[in-house]
Amino acid sequence: MDVSETPGATDVTVRGDPFGPLPVASVVLDRLGTVVRWSRAAERMVGRAAADVLGRPATALLHRSVDGTAVRAEAERCRADGGWGGRLPTVHADGHRMNLYARVCPMFGPDDGVSWLVLASDDAQMPWWMVDQLMLGGMLAQSPIGMALLDEELRYRWLNDALARSGGVSRNARLGRRLSELMPGLPTEQIEERMREVLRTGVPIMNFEYHGRTVADPHREHAYSTSFFRLDDSAGRVMGVCYIVVDVTDRWRAQQRLALLNDASARIGSSLDVMRITQDLADVAVPRLADFVVVDLLESVLRGEEPAQPVTGRSRIRRAGQQSVLPGCPESVARTGDVVQPSFPAARCLTDGRPVLEPVLDAATNPWIVLDRPRLAKIRRFGFRSLMVVPIRTRGVVMGVATFVRRVRPDPFDEDDLLIAQEFASRAAVWVDNARRYTREHAAALTLQRSLLPHSLPGQTAVEVASHYRPADESAGVGGDWFDVIPLSGARVGLVVGDVVGHGLHAAATMGRLRTAVHTLAGLDLPPDELLAHLDDLVIRLADEEESAAGNISTAVLGATCVFAVYDPVSRRCTLARAGHPPPAVVSPGGTVDFLDLPAGPPLGLGGLPFESAELELAEGSLLALYTDGLVEGRGNDVDAGLRRLCMALGGADRPLEEIRDGVIKELLPDRPEDDVAFLLARTHALRAERVASWDLPLDPAVVALARAHTARQLVAWGCGEEVLTTELVVSELVTNAIRYATEPIRLRLIRDRTLICEVSDGSSTSPRLRHSRTTDEGGRGLFLVAQFTQRWGARYTPRGKTIWAEQPLRSFDTALPSWGGFWDAPV
Repeated sequence: MDVSETPGATDVTVRGDPFGPLPVASVVLDRLGTVVRWSRAAERMVGRAAADVLGRPATALLHRSVDGTAVRAEAERCRADGGWGGRLPTVHADGHRMNLYARVCPMFGPDDGVSWLVLASDDAQMPWWMVDQLMLGGMLAQSPIGMALLDEELRYRWLNDALARSGGVSRNARLGRRLSELMPGLPTEQIEERMREVLRTGVPIMNFEYHGRTVADPHREHAYSTSFFRLDDSAGRVMGVCYIVVDVTDRWRAQQRLALLNDASARIGSSLDVMRITQDLADVAVPRLADFVVVDLLESVLRGEEPAQPVTGRSRIRRAGQQSVLPGCPESVARTGDVVQPSFPAARCLTDGRPVLEPVLDAATNPWIVLDRPRLAKIRRFGFRSLMVVPIRTRGVVMGVATFVRRVRPDPFDEDDLLIAQEFASRAAVWVDNARRYTREHAAALTLQRSLLPHSLPGQTAVEVASHYRPADESAGVGGDWFDVIPLSGARVGLVVGDVVGHGLHAAATMGRLRTAVHTLAGLDLPPDELLAHLDDLVIRLADEEESAAGNISTAVLGATCVFAVYDPVSRRCTLARAGHPPPAVVSPGGTVDFLDLPAGPPLGLGGLPFESAELELAEGSLLALYTDGLVEGRGNDVDAGLRRLCMALGGADRPLEEIRDGVIKELLPDRPEDDVAFLLARTHALRAERVASWDLPLDPAVVALARAHTARQLVAWGCGEEVLTTELVVSELVTNAIRYATEPIRLRLIRDRTLICEVSDGSSTSPRLRHSRTTDEGGRGLFLVAQFTQRWGARYTPRGKTIWAEQPLRSFDTALPSWGGFWDAPV
């Protein structure tokens, strides 16, 4: 810069710039603001000669919009601050306004007098690159984005005010020092490693994100996005690195909240178990939102009931879920009891349904802490810092509360955290309410189903039985599986296992109707194939009723499968038929397991297709296993694999039935199967020959007396003398009817079982009919007398005719027989 001075003028011209010289006018003012030097550049710029301005106050040159008093006050401040720079509105000699960019600097003389040097240039003539430099300087200094320049040793050489404010360390404290020496709460090793990489390669690194705490805000974690680039001089030498840092905490927290809510949406509500839902809520919140979370629900909710509103101090609550950053949740004490005092946050939240936020837990600001000494001790022991309590509420009904506590994280809960906690609780509340309703409906369906299943199996001697029923898991609901043991005439027994299509109350109700129908049809002594045919007709009628009621294609239960077996302990013959059901398994006394090759038959409800029976002889002590498909079909298992596992589990037929049953259940069934399961085991027994007596009778009325005599002798031999008179009457009537109305062959059979059974078979298929004779009739009272003197009576058809039978209790020794159906081994 060349400066030429004359008594009246001073010119200053900036040269050496490729864009040409910039004219700069120089003016000297004395301490009173009077112009004492006026350069030629000032004459050209303002249009006033030196003679016109020398000795006059400088304020006379300013535009009338400028307050002269304010200028003098600014001059006094300039003296203290060391100068001033800015724009000055000035009046040109021709009267138009012009804006000058001026720099005012104080000059101190030897006599401590103060004068002023004013350097000015015309804004209109200032080159654009000069404007850019001025703007860049202001931007770097005043930008709200943090900026810094570091040398090759990564020591601070310059930083702007924004960086000093955001970090909490002043400019003077940073200059000459490294970031790792000043910010222990930031990942300084990673940051400085990125700087070294930029210094080494010259490739900028953009938007490097990291999290940490600063001196300015040590209790709150922040997120920063930083970009680094290298500084080189005109010769290409590396001078250092510059970085620009932006606080993106709000964006980062919004992303964290969104990710947390997405995670909560995926995890909360994956089950219809209330306890599982609340535990999922606690698991999601720890440690991403809180360090310790407990969830308490009203006991009525856990029972599936509608919670009484409003909640009062007498309402009982129970701990339903908890999670902590500490193993085992040592901060928690399982809660079961009345709602605590209303001053406590959980009780306030339960009773009024409004969330509670306590950013700082302190006995001085939270009086409720003092009221509960154990709670105060726990707060001090575990260092609880901040608390939130939010209601678990839906449809305006409060079902419980969730409590969130921080102890490790130093930053307290704020309103944003409370919103997240409320979102967690509201989502959980919807699922808890659904699970509560499902629990109630599932309990009702399960109660109905269990009430329709046999509560105890009837006493009989043909087979020893063991059974098991397991409902499906909550997601599938109760089903329509059932089993039954039905005593039949002639000491026989019917075994049935069935499976109704579908789940829920309708399936359970349909199962009850089918079970009742099987009982009724079995009481008619129908063969298994005919029984299934009648049952098939019933299922079709039920489906038609449902379709008519719905007005369209029914979505209710439309079908079922069933297997029915009849075992005769006298002949040891077993007759079976199935309708789309898995084949029964037979285990021989030697332990060999076989699945019976029965005709499959169509499922019940299809109609039009026949059912076929198969008959086989079973050795005494054989094991017959009937089951539904839920036993052999499951998660990841096909039917063949399930049958192989069942075959292995049934091995060892000489074991107790309960042991075999439990082994099968343990081997094949999970705790919560996908489908409900009915399982029935029956070990066969045989009636010894001395328990059965039979006689072939000719078609002669005189043989009635012989039949009575045979009966009396046999009963005396069996030790049943008290039943002789009644049995003789029954035999007399039955044999007389057979001789009078039927055809040969006629056969009389007595069976001593749990009851005394009297049977008369003939070659006719005509069914007997009980009728009430008039007082003037000479006959027709035979079956009426039989019905009066026996426990029950009936008729069944055989391939060669029919059999009329009657049973009467044995008063002499009926309590001596085992309840499971084994036979009595006392001598005859």
